[in-house]
Amino acid sequence: MMDTLARLEEDVRRDLARIAHPRQAWLTPRRAPDGSDTLDVLIVGAGQGGIAAAFGLKRERVDNVLVIDKAPEGREGPWRTYARMPTLRSPKDYTGPDLDIPSLTYEAWHTARYGAAHWAALDLIGREDWADYLDWVRAVTGTRVANGVELIGIAEAGALLRATVRQGGAERDLYARRIVLATGQESGGRWTLPPAVDALPTDLRAHTCEEIDFAALAGKTVLVLGAGASAFDNAATALEAGARVHLFTRRDAVQVIQPYRAITFRGFLRHLADLDDAWRWRIMRHVLSLREGFPQHTYDRCARHDSFTLHAGAPWLSVAAEGDGVVIETPRGRMRGDYVIAGTGIDMDFAARPELARFGHNIATWGDRYAPPPEEADPRLGRYPYLSGGFALEEKRPGETPWIRRIHLFAIASTMSFGPSGSSINAMTTAVPRLVAGVTEGLFREDVPAFYERLLAYDVPQAVVPEEDIVHHGGG
Repeated sequence: MMDTLARLEEDVRRDLARIAHPRQAWLTPRRAPDGSDTLDVLIVGAGQGGIAAAFGLKRERVDNVLVIDKAPEGREGPWRTYARMPTLRSPKDYTGPDLDIPSLTYEAWHTARYGAAHWAALDLIGREDWADYLDWVRAVTGTRVANGVELIGIAEAGALLRATVRQGGAERDLYARRIVLATGQESGGRWTLPPAVDALPTDLRAHTCEEIDFAALAGKTVLVLGAGASAFDNAATALEAGARVHLFTRRDAVQVIQPYRAITFRGFLRHLADLDDAWRWRIMRHVLSLREGFPQHTYDRCARHDSFTLHAGAPWLSVAAEGDGVVIETPRGRMRGDYVIAGTGIDMDFAARPELARFGHNIATWGDRYAPPPEEADPRLGRYPYLSGGFALEEKRPGETPWIRRIHLFAIASTMSFGPSGSSINAMTTAVPRLVAGVTEGLFREDVPAFYERLLAYDVPQAVVPEEDIVHHGGG
């Protein structure tokens, strides 16, 4: 396997060298106010979005890039943390972080590791394999990553951005011309719990994004709120640990249609952002009003257990701790359980993000920029940030914080503006180039005056013509 992977890595390096035109460096190094080197781009988040963004920038000769992640190496993103499905839900032939380099695709890596026959027989990509593949992409593309570094604030520093980070209990500042926030699910806000669930003692409840001691749930009754894919994943994990699980959805039927399959085509992924606001709102409101559908194998993973019960049309009317357990009330009566797991998603709340809190009040939202017809109104979606063409933040009140246009949000929070993008495997081949173009356009515009001076001074000859070979004709 190692010899095969080594040969594949040689193929990657050769392919990248062949398409490296133009090779000329074009960004001038800058010094920060404290005398340190200024990064051209700081990327926050070393998950699949951040790694792909760094690779895309490198292909454009933006080399002075640093990716930071608060997690230890190998724990970035969801794949080895709160993702609890055995396999990805995307078809195995979807490409993503490879950015259309055949030797860098998951298929190439999987075939090198396990063989062509194994790939041919594969149904869906294993979650752990996907995490290993992302580690490999990070290594083979030479992405510079600093783990254990948490972004806690962004501020203006003249023509630069000052990023305050925390590492090992100490704070320091990094300076960059652009910042890309590839911060996944939490990018524009926070994971949400219904207030009554949030009020429960923490040893009685968890959100699906949290670490959960499933082994401790053996023999207990677990109440799962929500019927999205992650809710079913957590229900299945609890069942496999020996729990009895009741899963509740307020809807009369579970969502088995996956709307993202209907929009996974080049025209949509590349050009949704080019439509007017009315069409973007109408389309994404429909998509996001449907909870992400789960595939058959996700349901079967739960249904194979006699200790699993699915309750449809059963919203929780009340939730309360009682003794050492939890009692819920639905239109169908009361039920007691030992533990609650809530698959209740995220909400946009800029004040909840330390890196956005300082200027979150002036980030333009969809609610600020577009008033939909009454029948299409949705305050939750109106809280999503309204982003410019290069995933950049825009001001709610122009002129108050103009520097936030140098911050690019490449994550779940960009969904209303761009559809599947920063955190979606199926959109990377179109979303990353758009992000990279937005970043490089801004860098180039800032450098135009200096570039023009260099252009005027450019005097490198391509040929030598001896003076004796020239016949001069006098005027007169």
